Amino acid sequence: MPTFIDLSHTIQDGLVTYKGLPAPVICDFWSREFSKTFYEEGTSFQIGKIEMVANTGTYLDTPFHRYENGADLSALRLDQLASLPAVLIQVPHRQTLRIDRTFFENLDLKNKAVLVHTGWDEHWNTESYYQNHPFLTADAAEFLVEQGVQLVGIDSHNIDDVSGKSRPVHSILLRNQILIVEHLCNLGRIPAASFCFTAVPPKIKGMGTFPVRAFVTL
Repeated sequence: MPTFIDLSHTIQDGLVTYKGLPAPVICDFWSREFSKTFYEEGTSFQIGKIEMVANTGTYLDTPFHRYENGADLSALRLDQLASLPAVLIQVPHRQTLRIDRTFFENLDLKNKAVLVHTGWDEHWNTESYYQNHPFLTADAAEFLVEQGVQLVGIDSHNIDDVSGKSRPVHSILLRNQILIVEHLCNLGRIPAASFCFTAVPPKIKGMGTFPVRAFVTL
Protein backbone atom coordinates (compact mmCIF):
# COMPACT_ATOMS: atom_id res chain seq x y z
CA MET A 1 0.00 0.00 0.00
CA PRO A 2 1.28 3.53 -0.78
CA THR A 3 2.23 5.92 2.00
CA PHE A 4 0.95 9.51 1.81
CA ILE A 5 2.52 12.59 3.42
CA ASP A 6 0.36 15.70 3.60
CA LEU A 7 2.24 18.89 2.66
CA SER A 8 -0.63 21.36 3.06
CA HIS A 9 -1.42 23.85 5.79
CA THR A 10 -4.94 23.77 7.23
CA ILE A 11 -7.15 26.68 6.13
CA GLN A 12 -9.26 28.00 8.96
CA ASP A 13 -11.33 31.07 9.73
CA GLY A 14 -9.10 34.10 10.34
CA LEU A 15 -5.88 32.55 9.00
CA VAL A 16 -3.50 35.10 7.45
CA THR A 17 -1.34 33.54 4.71
CA TYR A 18 0.09 36.64 3.06
CA LYS A 19 0.48 39.90 4.99
CA GLY A 20 -1.86 42.53 3.55
CA LEU A 21 -4.34 40.04 2.08
CA PRO A 22 -7.56 39.32 3.96
CA ALA A 23 -8.00 36.18 6.02
CA PRO A 24 -10.72 33.71 5.02
CA VAL A 25 -14.15 33.95 6.59
CA ILE A 26 -15.62 30.48 7.11
CA CYS A 27 -19.16 30.06 8.39
CA ASP A 28 -22.46 28.24 7.89
CA PHE A 29 -24.65 29.07 4.92
CA TRP A 30 -27.09 26.48 6.23
CA SER A 31 -26.62 25.56 9.85
CA ARG A 32 -27.70 22.11 10.97
CA GLU A 33 -30.39 23.67 13.12
CA PHE A 34 -31.80 25.69 10.20
CA SER A 35 -31.75 22.67 7.87
CA LYS A 36 -33.97 20.69 10.23
CA THR A 37 -36.95 22.74 9.02
CA PHE A 38 -36.68 21.07 5.59
CA TYR A 39 -36.28 17.41 6.60
CA GLU A 40 -37.87 14.73 8.70
CA GLU A 41 -37.08 14.57 12.37
CA GLY A 42 -33.51 13.48 13.11
CA THR A 43 -32.17 14.57 9.70
CA SER A 44 -29.96 17.64 9.31
CA PHE A 45 -27.20 18.91 7.01
CA GLN A 46 -24.57 21.62 7.11
CA ILE A 47 -23.72 23.70 4.02
CA GLY A 48 -20.64 25.80 4.59
CA LYS A 49 -19.67 29.15 3.13
CA ILE A 50 -16.16 30.51 2.65
CA GLU A 51 -15.03 33.95 1.53
CA MET A 52 -11.32 34.15 0.72
CA VAL A 53 -8.73 35.40 -1.71
CA ALA A 54 -7.16 32.76 -3.94
CA ASN A 55 -3.75 33.09 -2.28
CA THR A 56 -4.72 31.33 0.93
CA GLY A 57 -3.03 28.41 2.66
CA THR A 58 -0.87 26.18 0.46
CA TYR A 59 -1.64 27.28 -3.10
CA LEU A 60 -0.66 26.79 -6.73
CA ASP A 61 0.31 29.55 -9.18
CA THR A 62 -0.50 29.16 -12.87
CA PRO A 63 0.83 31.26 -15.77
CA PHE A 64 -2.39 33.35 -15.68
CA HIS A 65 -1.38 34.60 -12.21
CA ARG A 66 1.46 36.53 -13.86
CA TYR A 67 0.44 36.76 -17.54
CA GLU A 68 -2.91 37.89 -18.92
CA ASN A 69 -2.85 35.32 -21.73
CA GLY A 70 -1.36 32.51 -19.69
CA ALA A 71 -3.09 29.24 -18.80
CA ASP A 72 -5.52 29.55 -15.91
CA LEU A 73 -6.67 26.85 -13.48
CA SER A 74 -9.20 25.45 -15.94
CA ALA A 75 -6.55 25.00 -18.65
CA LEU A 76 -4.21 22.81 -16.62
CA ARG A 77 -3.87 19.13 -17.48
CA LEU A 78 -3.94 16.56 -14.69
CA ASP A 79 -0.55 15.24 -15.78
CA GLN A 80 0.87 18.66 -14.80
CA LEU A 81 -0.51 18.31 -11.29
CA ALA A 82 -0.80 14.70 -10.19
CA SER A 83 1.70 11.90 -9.48
CA LEU A 84 4.70 13.87 -10.72
CA PRO A 85 8.10 12.24 -10.15
CA ALA A 86 9.74 14.55 -7.65
CA VAL A 87 13.06 15.48 -6.06
CA LEU A 88 13.67 17.11 -2.68
CA ILE A 89 16.30 19.86 -2.40
CA GLN A 90 17.57 20.53 1.12
CA VAL A 91 18.45 24.20 1.80
CA PRO A 92 18.08 24.90 5.56
CA HIS A 93 17.09 28.53 6.14
CA ARG A 94 19.71 28.84 8.88
CA GLN A 95 22.33 28.08 6.21
CA THR A 96 21.14 30.63 3.66
CA LEU A 97 18.02 32.50 2.55
CA ARG A 98 19.30 33.03 -0.98
CA ILE A 99 18.85 29.85 -3.05
CA ASP A 100 20.80 30.08 -6.28
CA ARG A 101 21.43 27.62 -9.12
CA THR A 102 24.27 25.82 -7.34
CA PHE A 103 21.75 23.98 -5.13
CA PHE A 104 20.19 22.37 -8.23
CA GLU A 105 23.26 21.52 -10.30
CA ASN A 106 24.32 17.95 -11.09
CA LEU A 107 20.84 16.55 -10.41
CA ASP A 108 18.37 14.79 -12.68
CA LEU A 109 15.50 17.31 -12.74
CA LYS A 110 13.94 16.86 -16.18
CA ASN A 111 10.14 16.50 -16.09
CA LYS A 112 10.15 16.46 -12.29
CA ALA A 113 8.54 18.45 -9.51
CA VAL A 114 11.31 20.17 -7.55
CA LEU A 115 10.47 20.69 -3.87
CA VAL A 116 12.71 23.04 -1.90
CA HIS A 117 12.87 22.21 1.79
CA THR A 118 14.04 25.19 3.85
CA GLY A 119 12.24 24.49 7.14
CA TRP A 120 10.68 27.95 7.05
CA ASP A 121 7.26 26.44 7.74
CA GLU A 122 8.31 26.32 11.41
CA HIS A 123 7.36 30.03 11.44
CA TRP A 124 3.90 29.44 9.92
CA ASN A 125 1.15 31.65 11.37
CA THR A 126 3.64 33.88 13.20
CA GLU A 127 4.95 37.39 12.42
CA SER A 128 8.36 35.91 11.58
CA TYR A 129 6.90 34.00 8.63
CA TYR A 130 6.35 37.14 6.53
CA GLN A 131 9.83 38.68 6.59
CA ASN A 132 13.40 37.73 5.66
CA HIS A 133 12.26 34.38 4.26
CA PRO A 134 14.10 31.96 1.92
CA PHE A 135 13.72 32.58 -1.81
CA LEU A 136 15.04 31.44 -5.18
CA THR A 137 17.22 33.69 -7.32
CA ALA A 138 16.61 34.54 -10.96
CA ASP A 139 19.59 32.41 -12.04
CA ALA A 140 18.10 29.44 -10.19
CA ALA A 141 14.82 29.92 -12.05
CA GLU A 142 16.64 30.14 -15.40
CA PHE A 143 18.54 26.95 -14.59
CA LEU A 144 15.34 25.11 -13.68
CA VAL A 145 13.84 26.16 -17.02
CA GLU A 146 16.94 24.85 -18.82
CA GLN A 147 16.58 21.54 -16.98
CA GLY A 148 12.96 21.13 -18.08
CA VAL A 149 11.29 20.85 -14.68
CA GLN A 150 7.50 20.57 -14.44
CA LEU A 151 6.79 22.35 -11.16
CA VAL A 152 8.66 24.07 -8.33
CA GLY A 153 7.43 24.10 -4.74
CA ILE A 154 8.79 25.74 -1.59
CA ASP A 155 7.89 25.77 2.10
CA SER A 156 8.44 29.53 2.35
CA HIS A 157 6.38 32.71 2.31
CA ASN A 158 7.23 33.39 -1.34
CA ILE A 159 9.42 31.81 -3.99
CA ASP A 160 10.70 35.33 -4.83
CA ASP A 161 12.59 37.87 -2.77
CA VAL A 162 9.81 40.32 -1.84
CA SER A 163 12.09 43.06 -0.47
CA GLY A 164 11.81 44.88 -3.81
CA LYS A 165 9.14 45.26 -6.49
CA SER A 166 10.43 42.74 -9.04
CA ARG A 167 9.35 39.08 -9.07
CA PRO A 168 11.82 37.44 -11.48
CA VAL A 169 11.28 33.84 -10.34
CA HIS A 170 7.51 34.01 -10.87
CA SER A 171 8.07 35.73 -14.20
CA ILE A 172 10.65 33.24 -15.49
CA LEU A 173 8.97 30.04 -14.33
CA LEU A 174 5.39 30.95 -15.26
CA ARG A 175 6.45 32.34 -18.65
CA ASN A 176 7.84 28.87 -19.35
CA GLN A 177 4.70 27.02 -18.16
CA ILE A 178 6.37 25.81 -14.95
CA LEU A 179 3.85 25.79 -12.12
CA ILE A 180 4.64 27.06 -8.62
CA VAL A 181 3.40 25.85 -5.23
CA GLU A 182 4.08 28.08 -2.22
CA HIS A 183 3.56 27.65 1.54
CA LEU A 184 4.26 23.92 1.61
CA CYS A 185 4.89 22.21 4.94
CA ASN A 186 6.16 18.89 6.35
CA LEU A 187 8.83 18.50 3.68
CA GLY A 188 11.15 17.26 6.41
CA ARG A 189 9.00 14.13 6.71
CA ILE A 190 9.86 12.99 3.18
CA PRO A 191 12.53 10.26 3.15
CA ALA A 192 15.34 10.16 0.63
CA ALA A 193 13.58 7.41 -1.35
CA SER A 194 11.83 8.19 -4.62
CA PHE A 195 8.39 9.72 -4.39
CA CYS A 196 5.67 11.43 -6.43
CA PHE A 197 4.08 14.83 -5.81
CA THR A 198 0.45 15.89 -6.30
CA ALA A 199 -1.14 19.35 -5.93
CA VAL A 200 -4.52 19.62 -7.65
CA PRO A 201 -6.72 22.75 -7.46
CA PRO A 202 -10.36 23.06 -8.58
CA LYS A 203 -10.96 23.56 -12.32
CA ILE A 204 -11.88 27.28 -12.32
CA LYS A 205 -11.90 29.55 -15.35
CA GLY A 206 -10.46 33.04 -14.99
CA MET A 207 -8.35 32.40 -11.89
CA GLY A 208 -4.60 31.99 -11.72
CA THR A 209 -4.07 30.77 -8.16
CA PHE A 210 -5.96 28.59 -5.70
CA PRO A 211 -5.38 26.45 -2.59
CA VAL A 212 -4.38 22.84 -3.14
CA ARG A 213 -4.19 19.67 -1.08
CA ALA A 214 -0.53 18.96 -1.75
CA PHE A 215 0.94 15.59 -0.85
CA VAL A 216 3.60 13.07 -1.77
CA THR A 217 3.13 9.38 -2.40
CA LEU A 218 5.88 6.95 -1.43
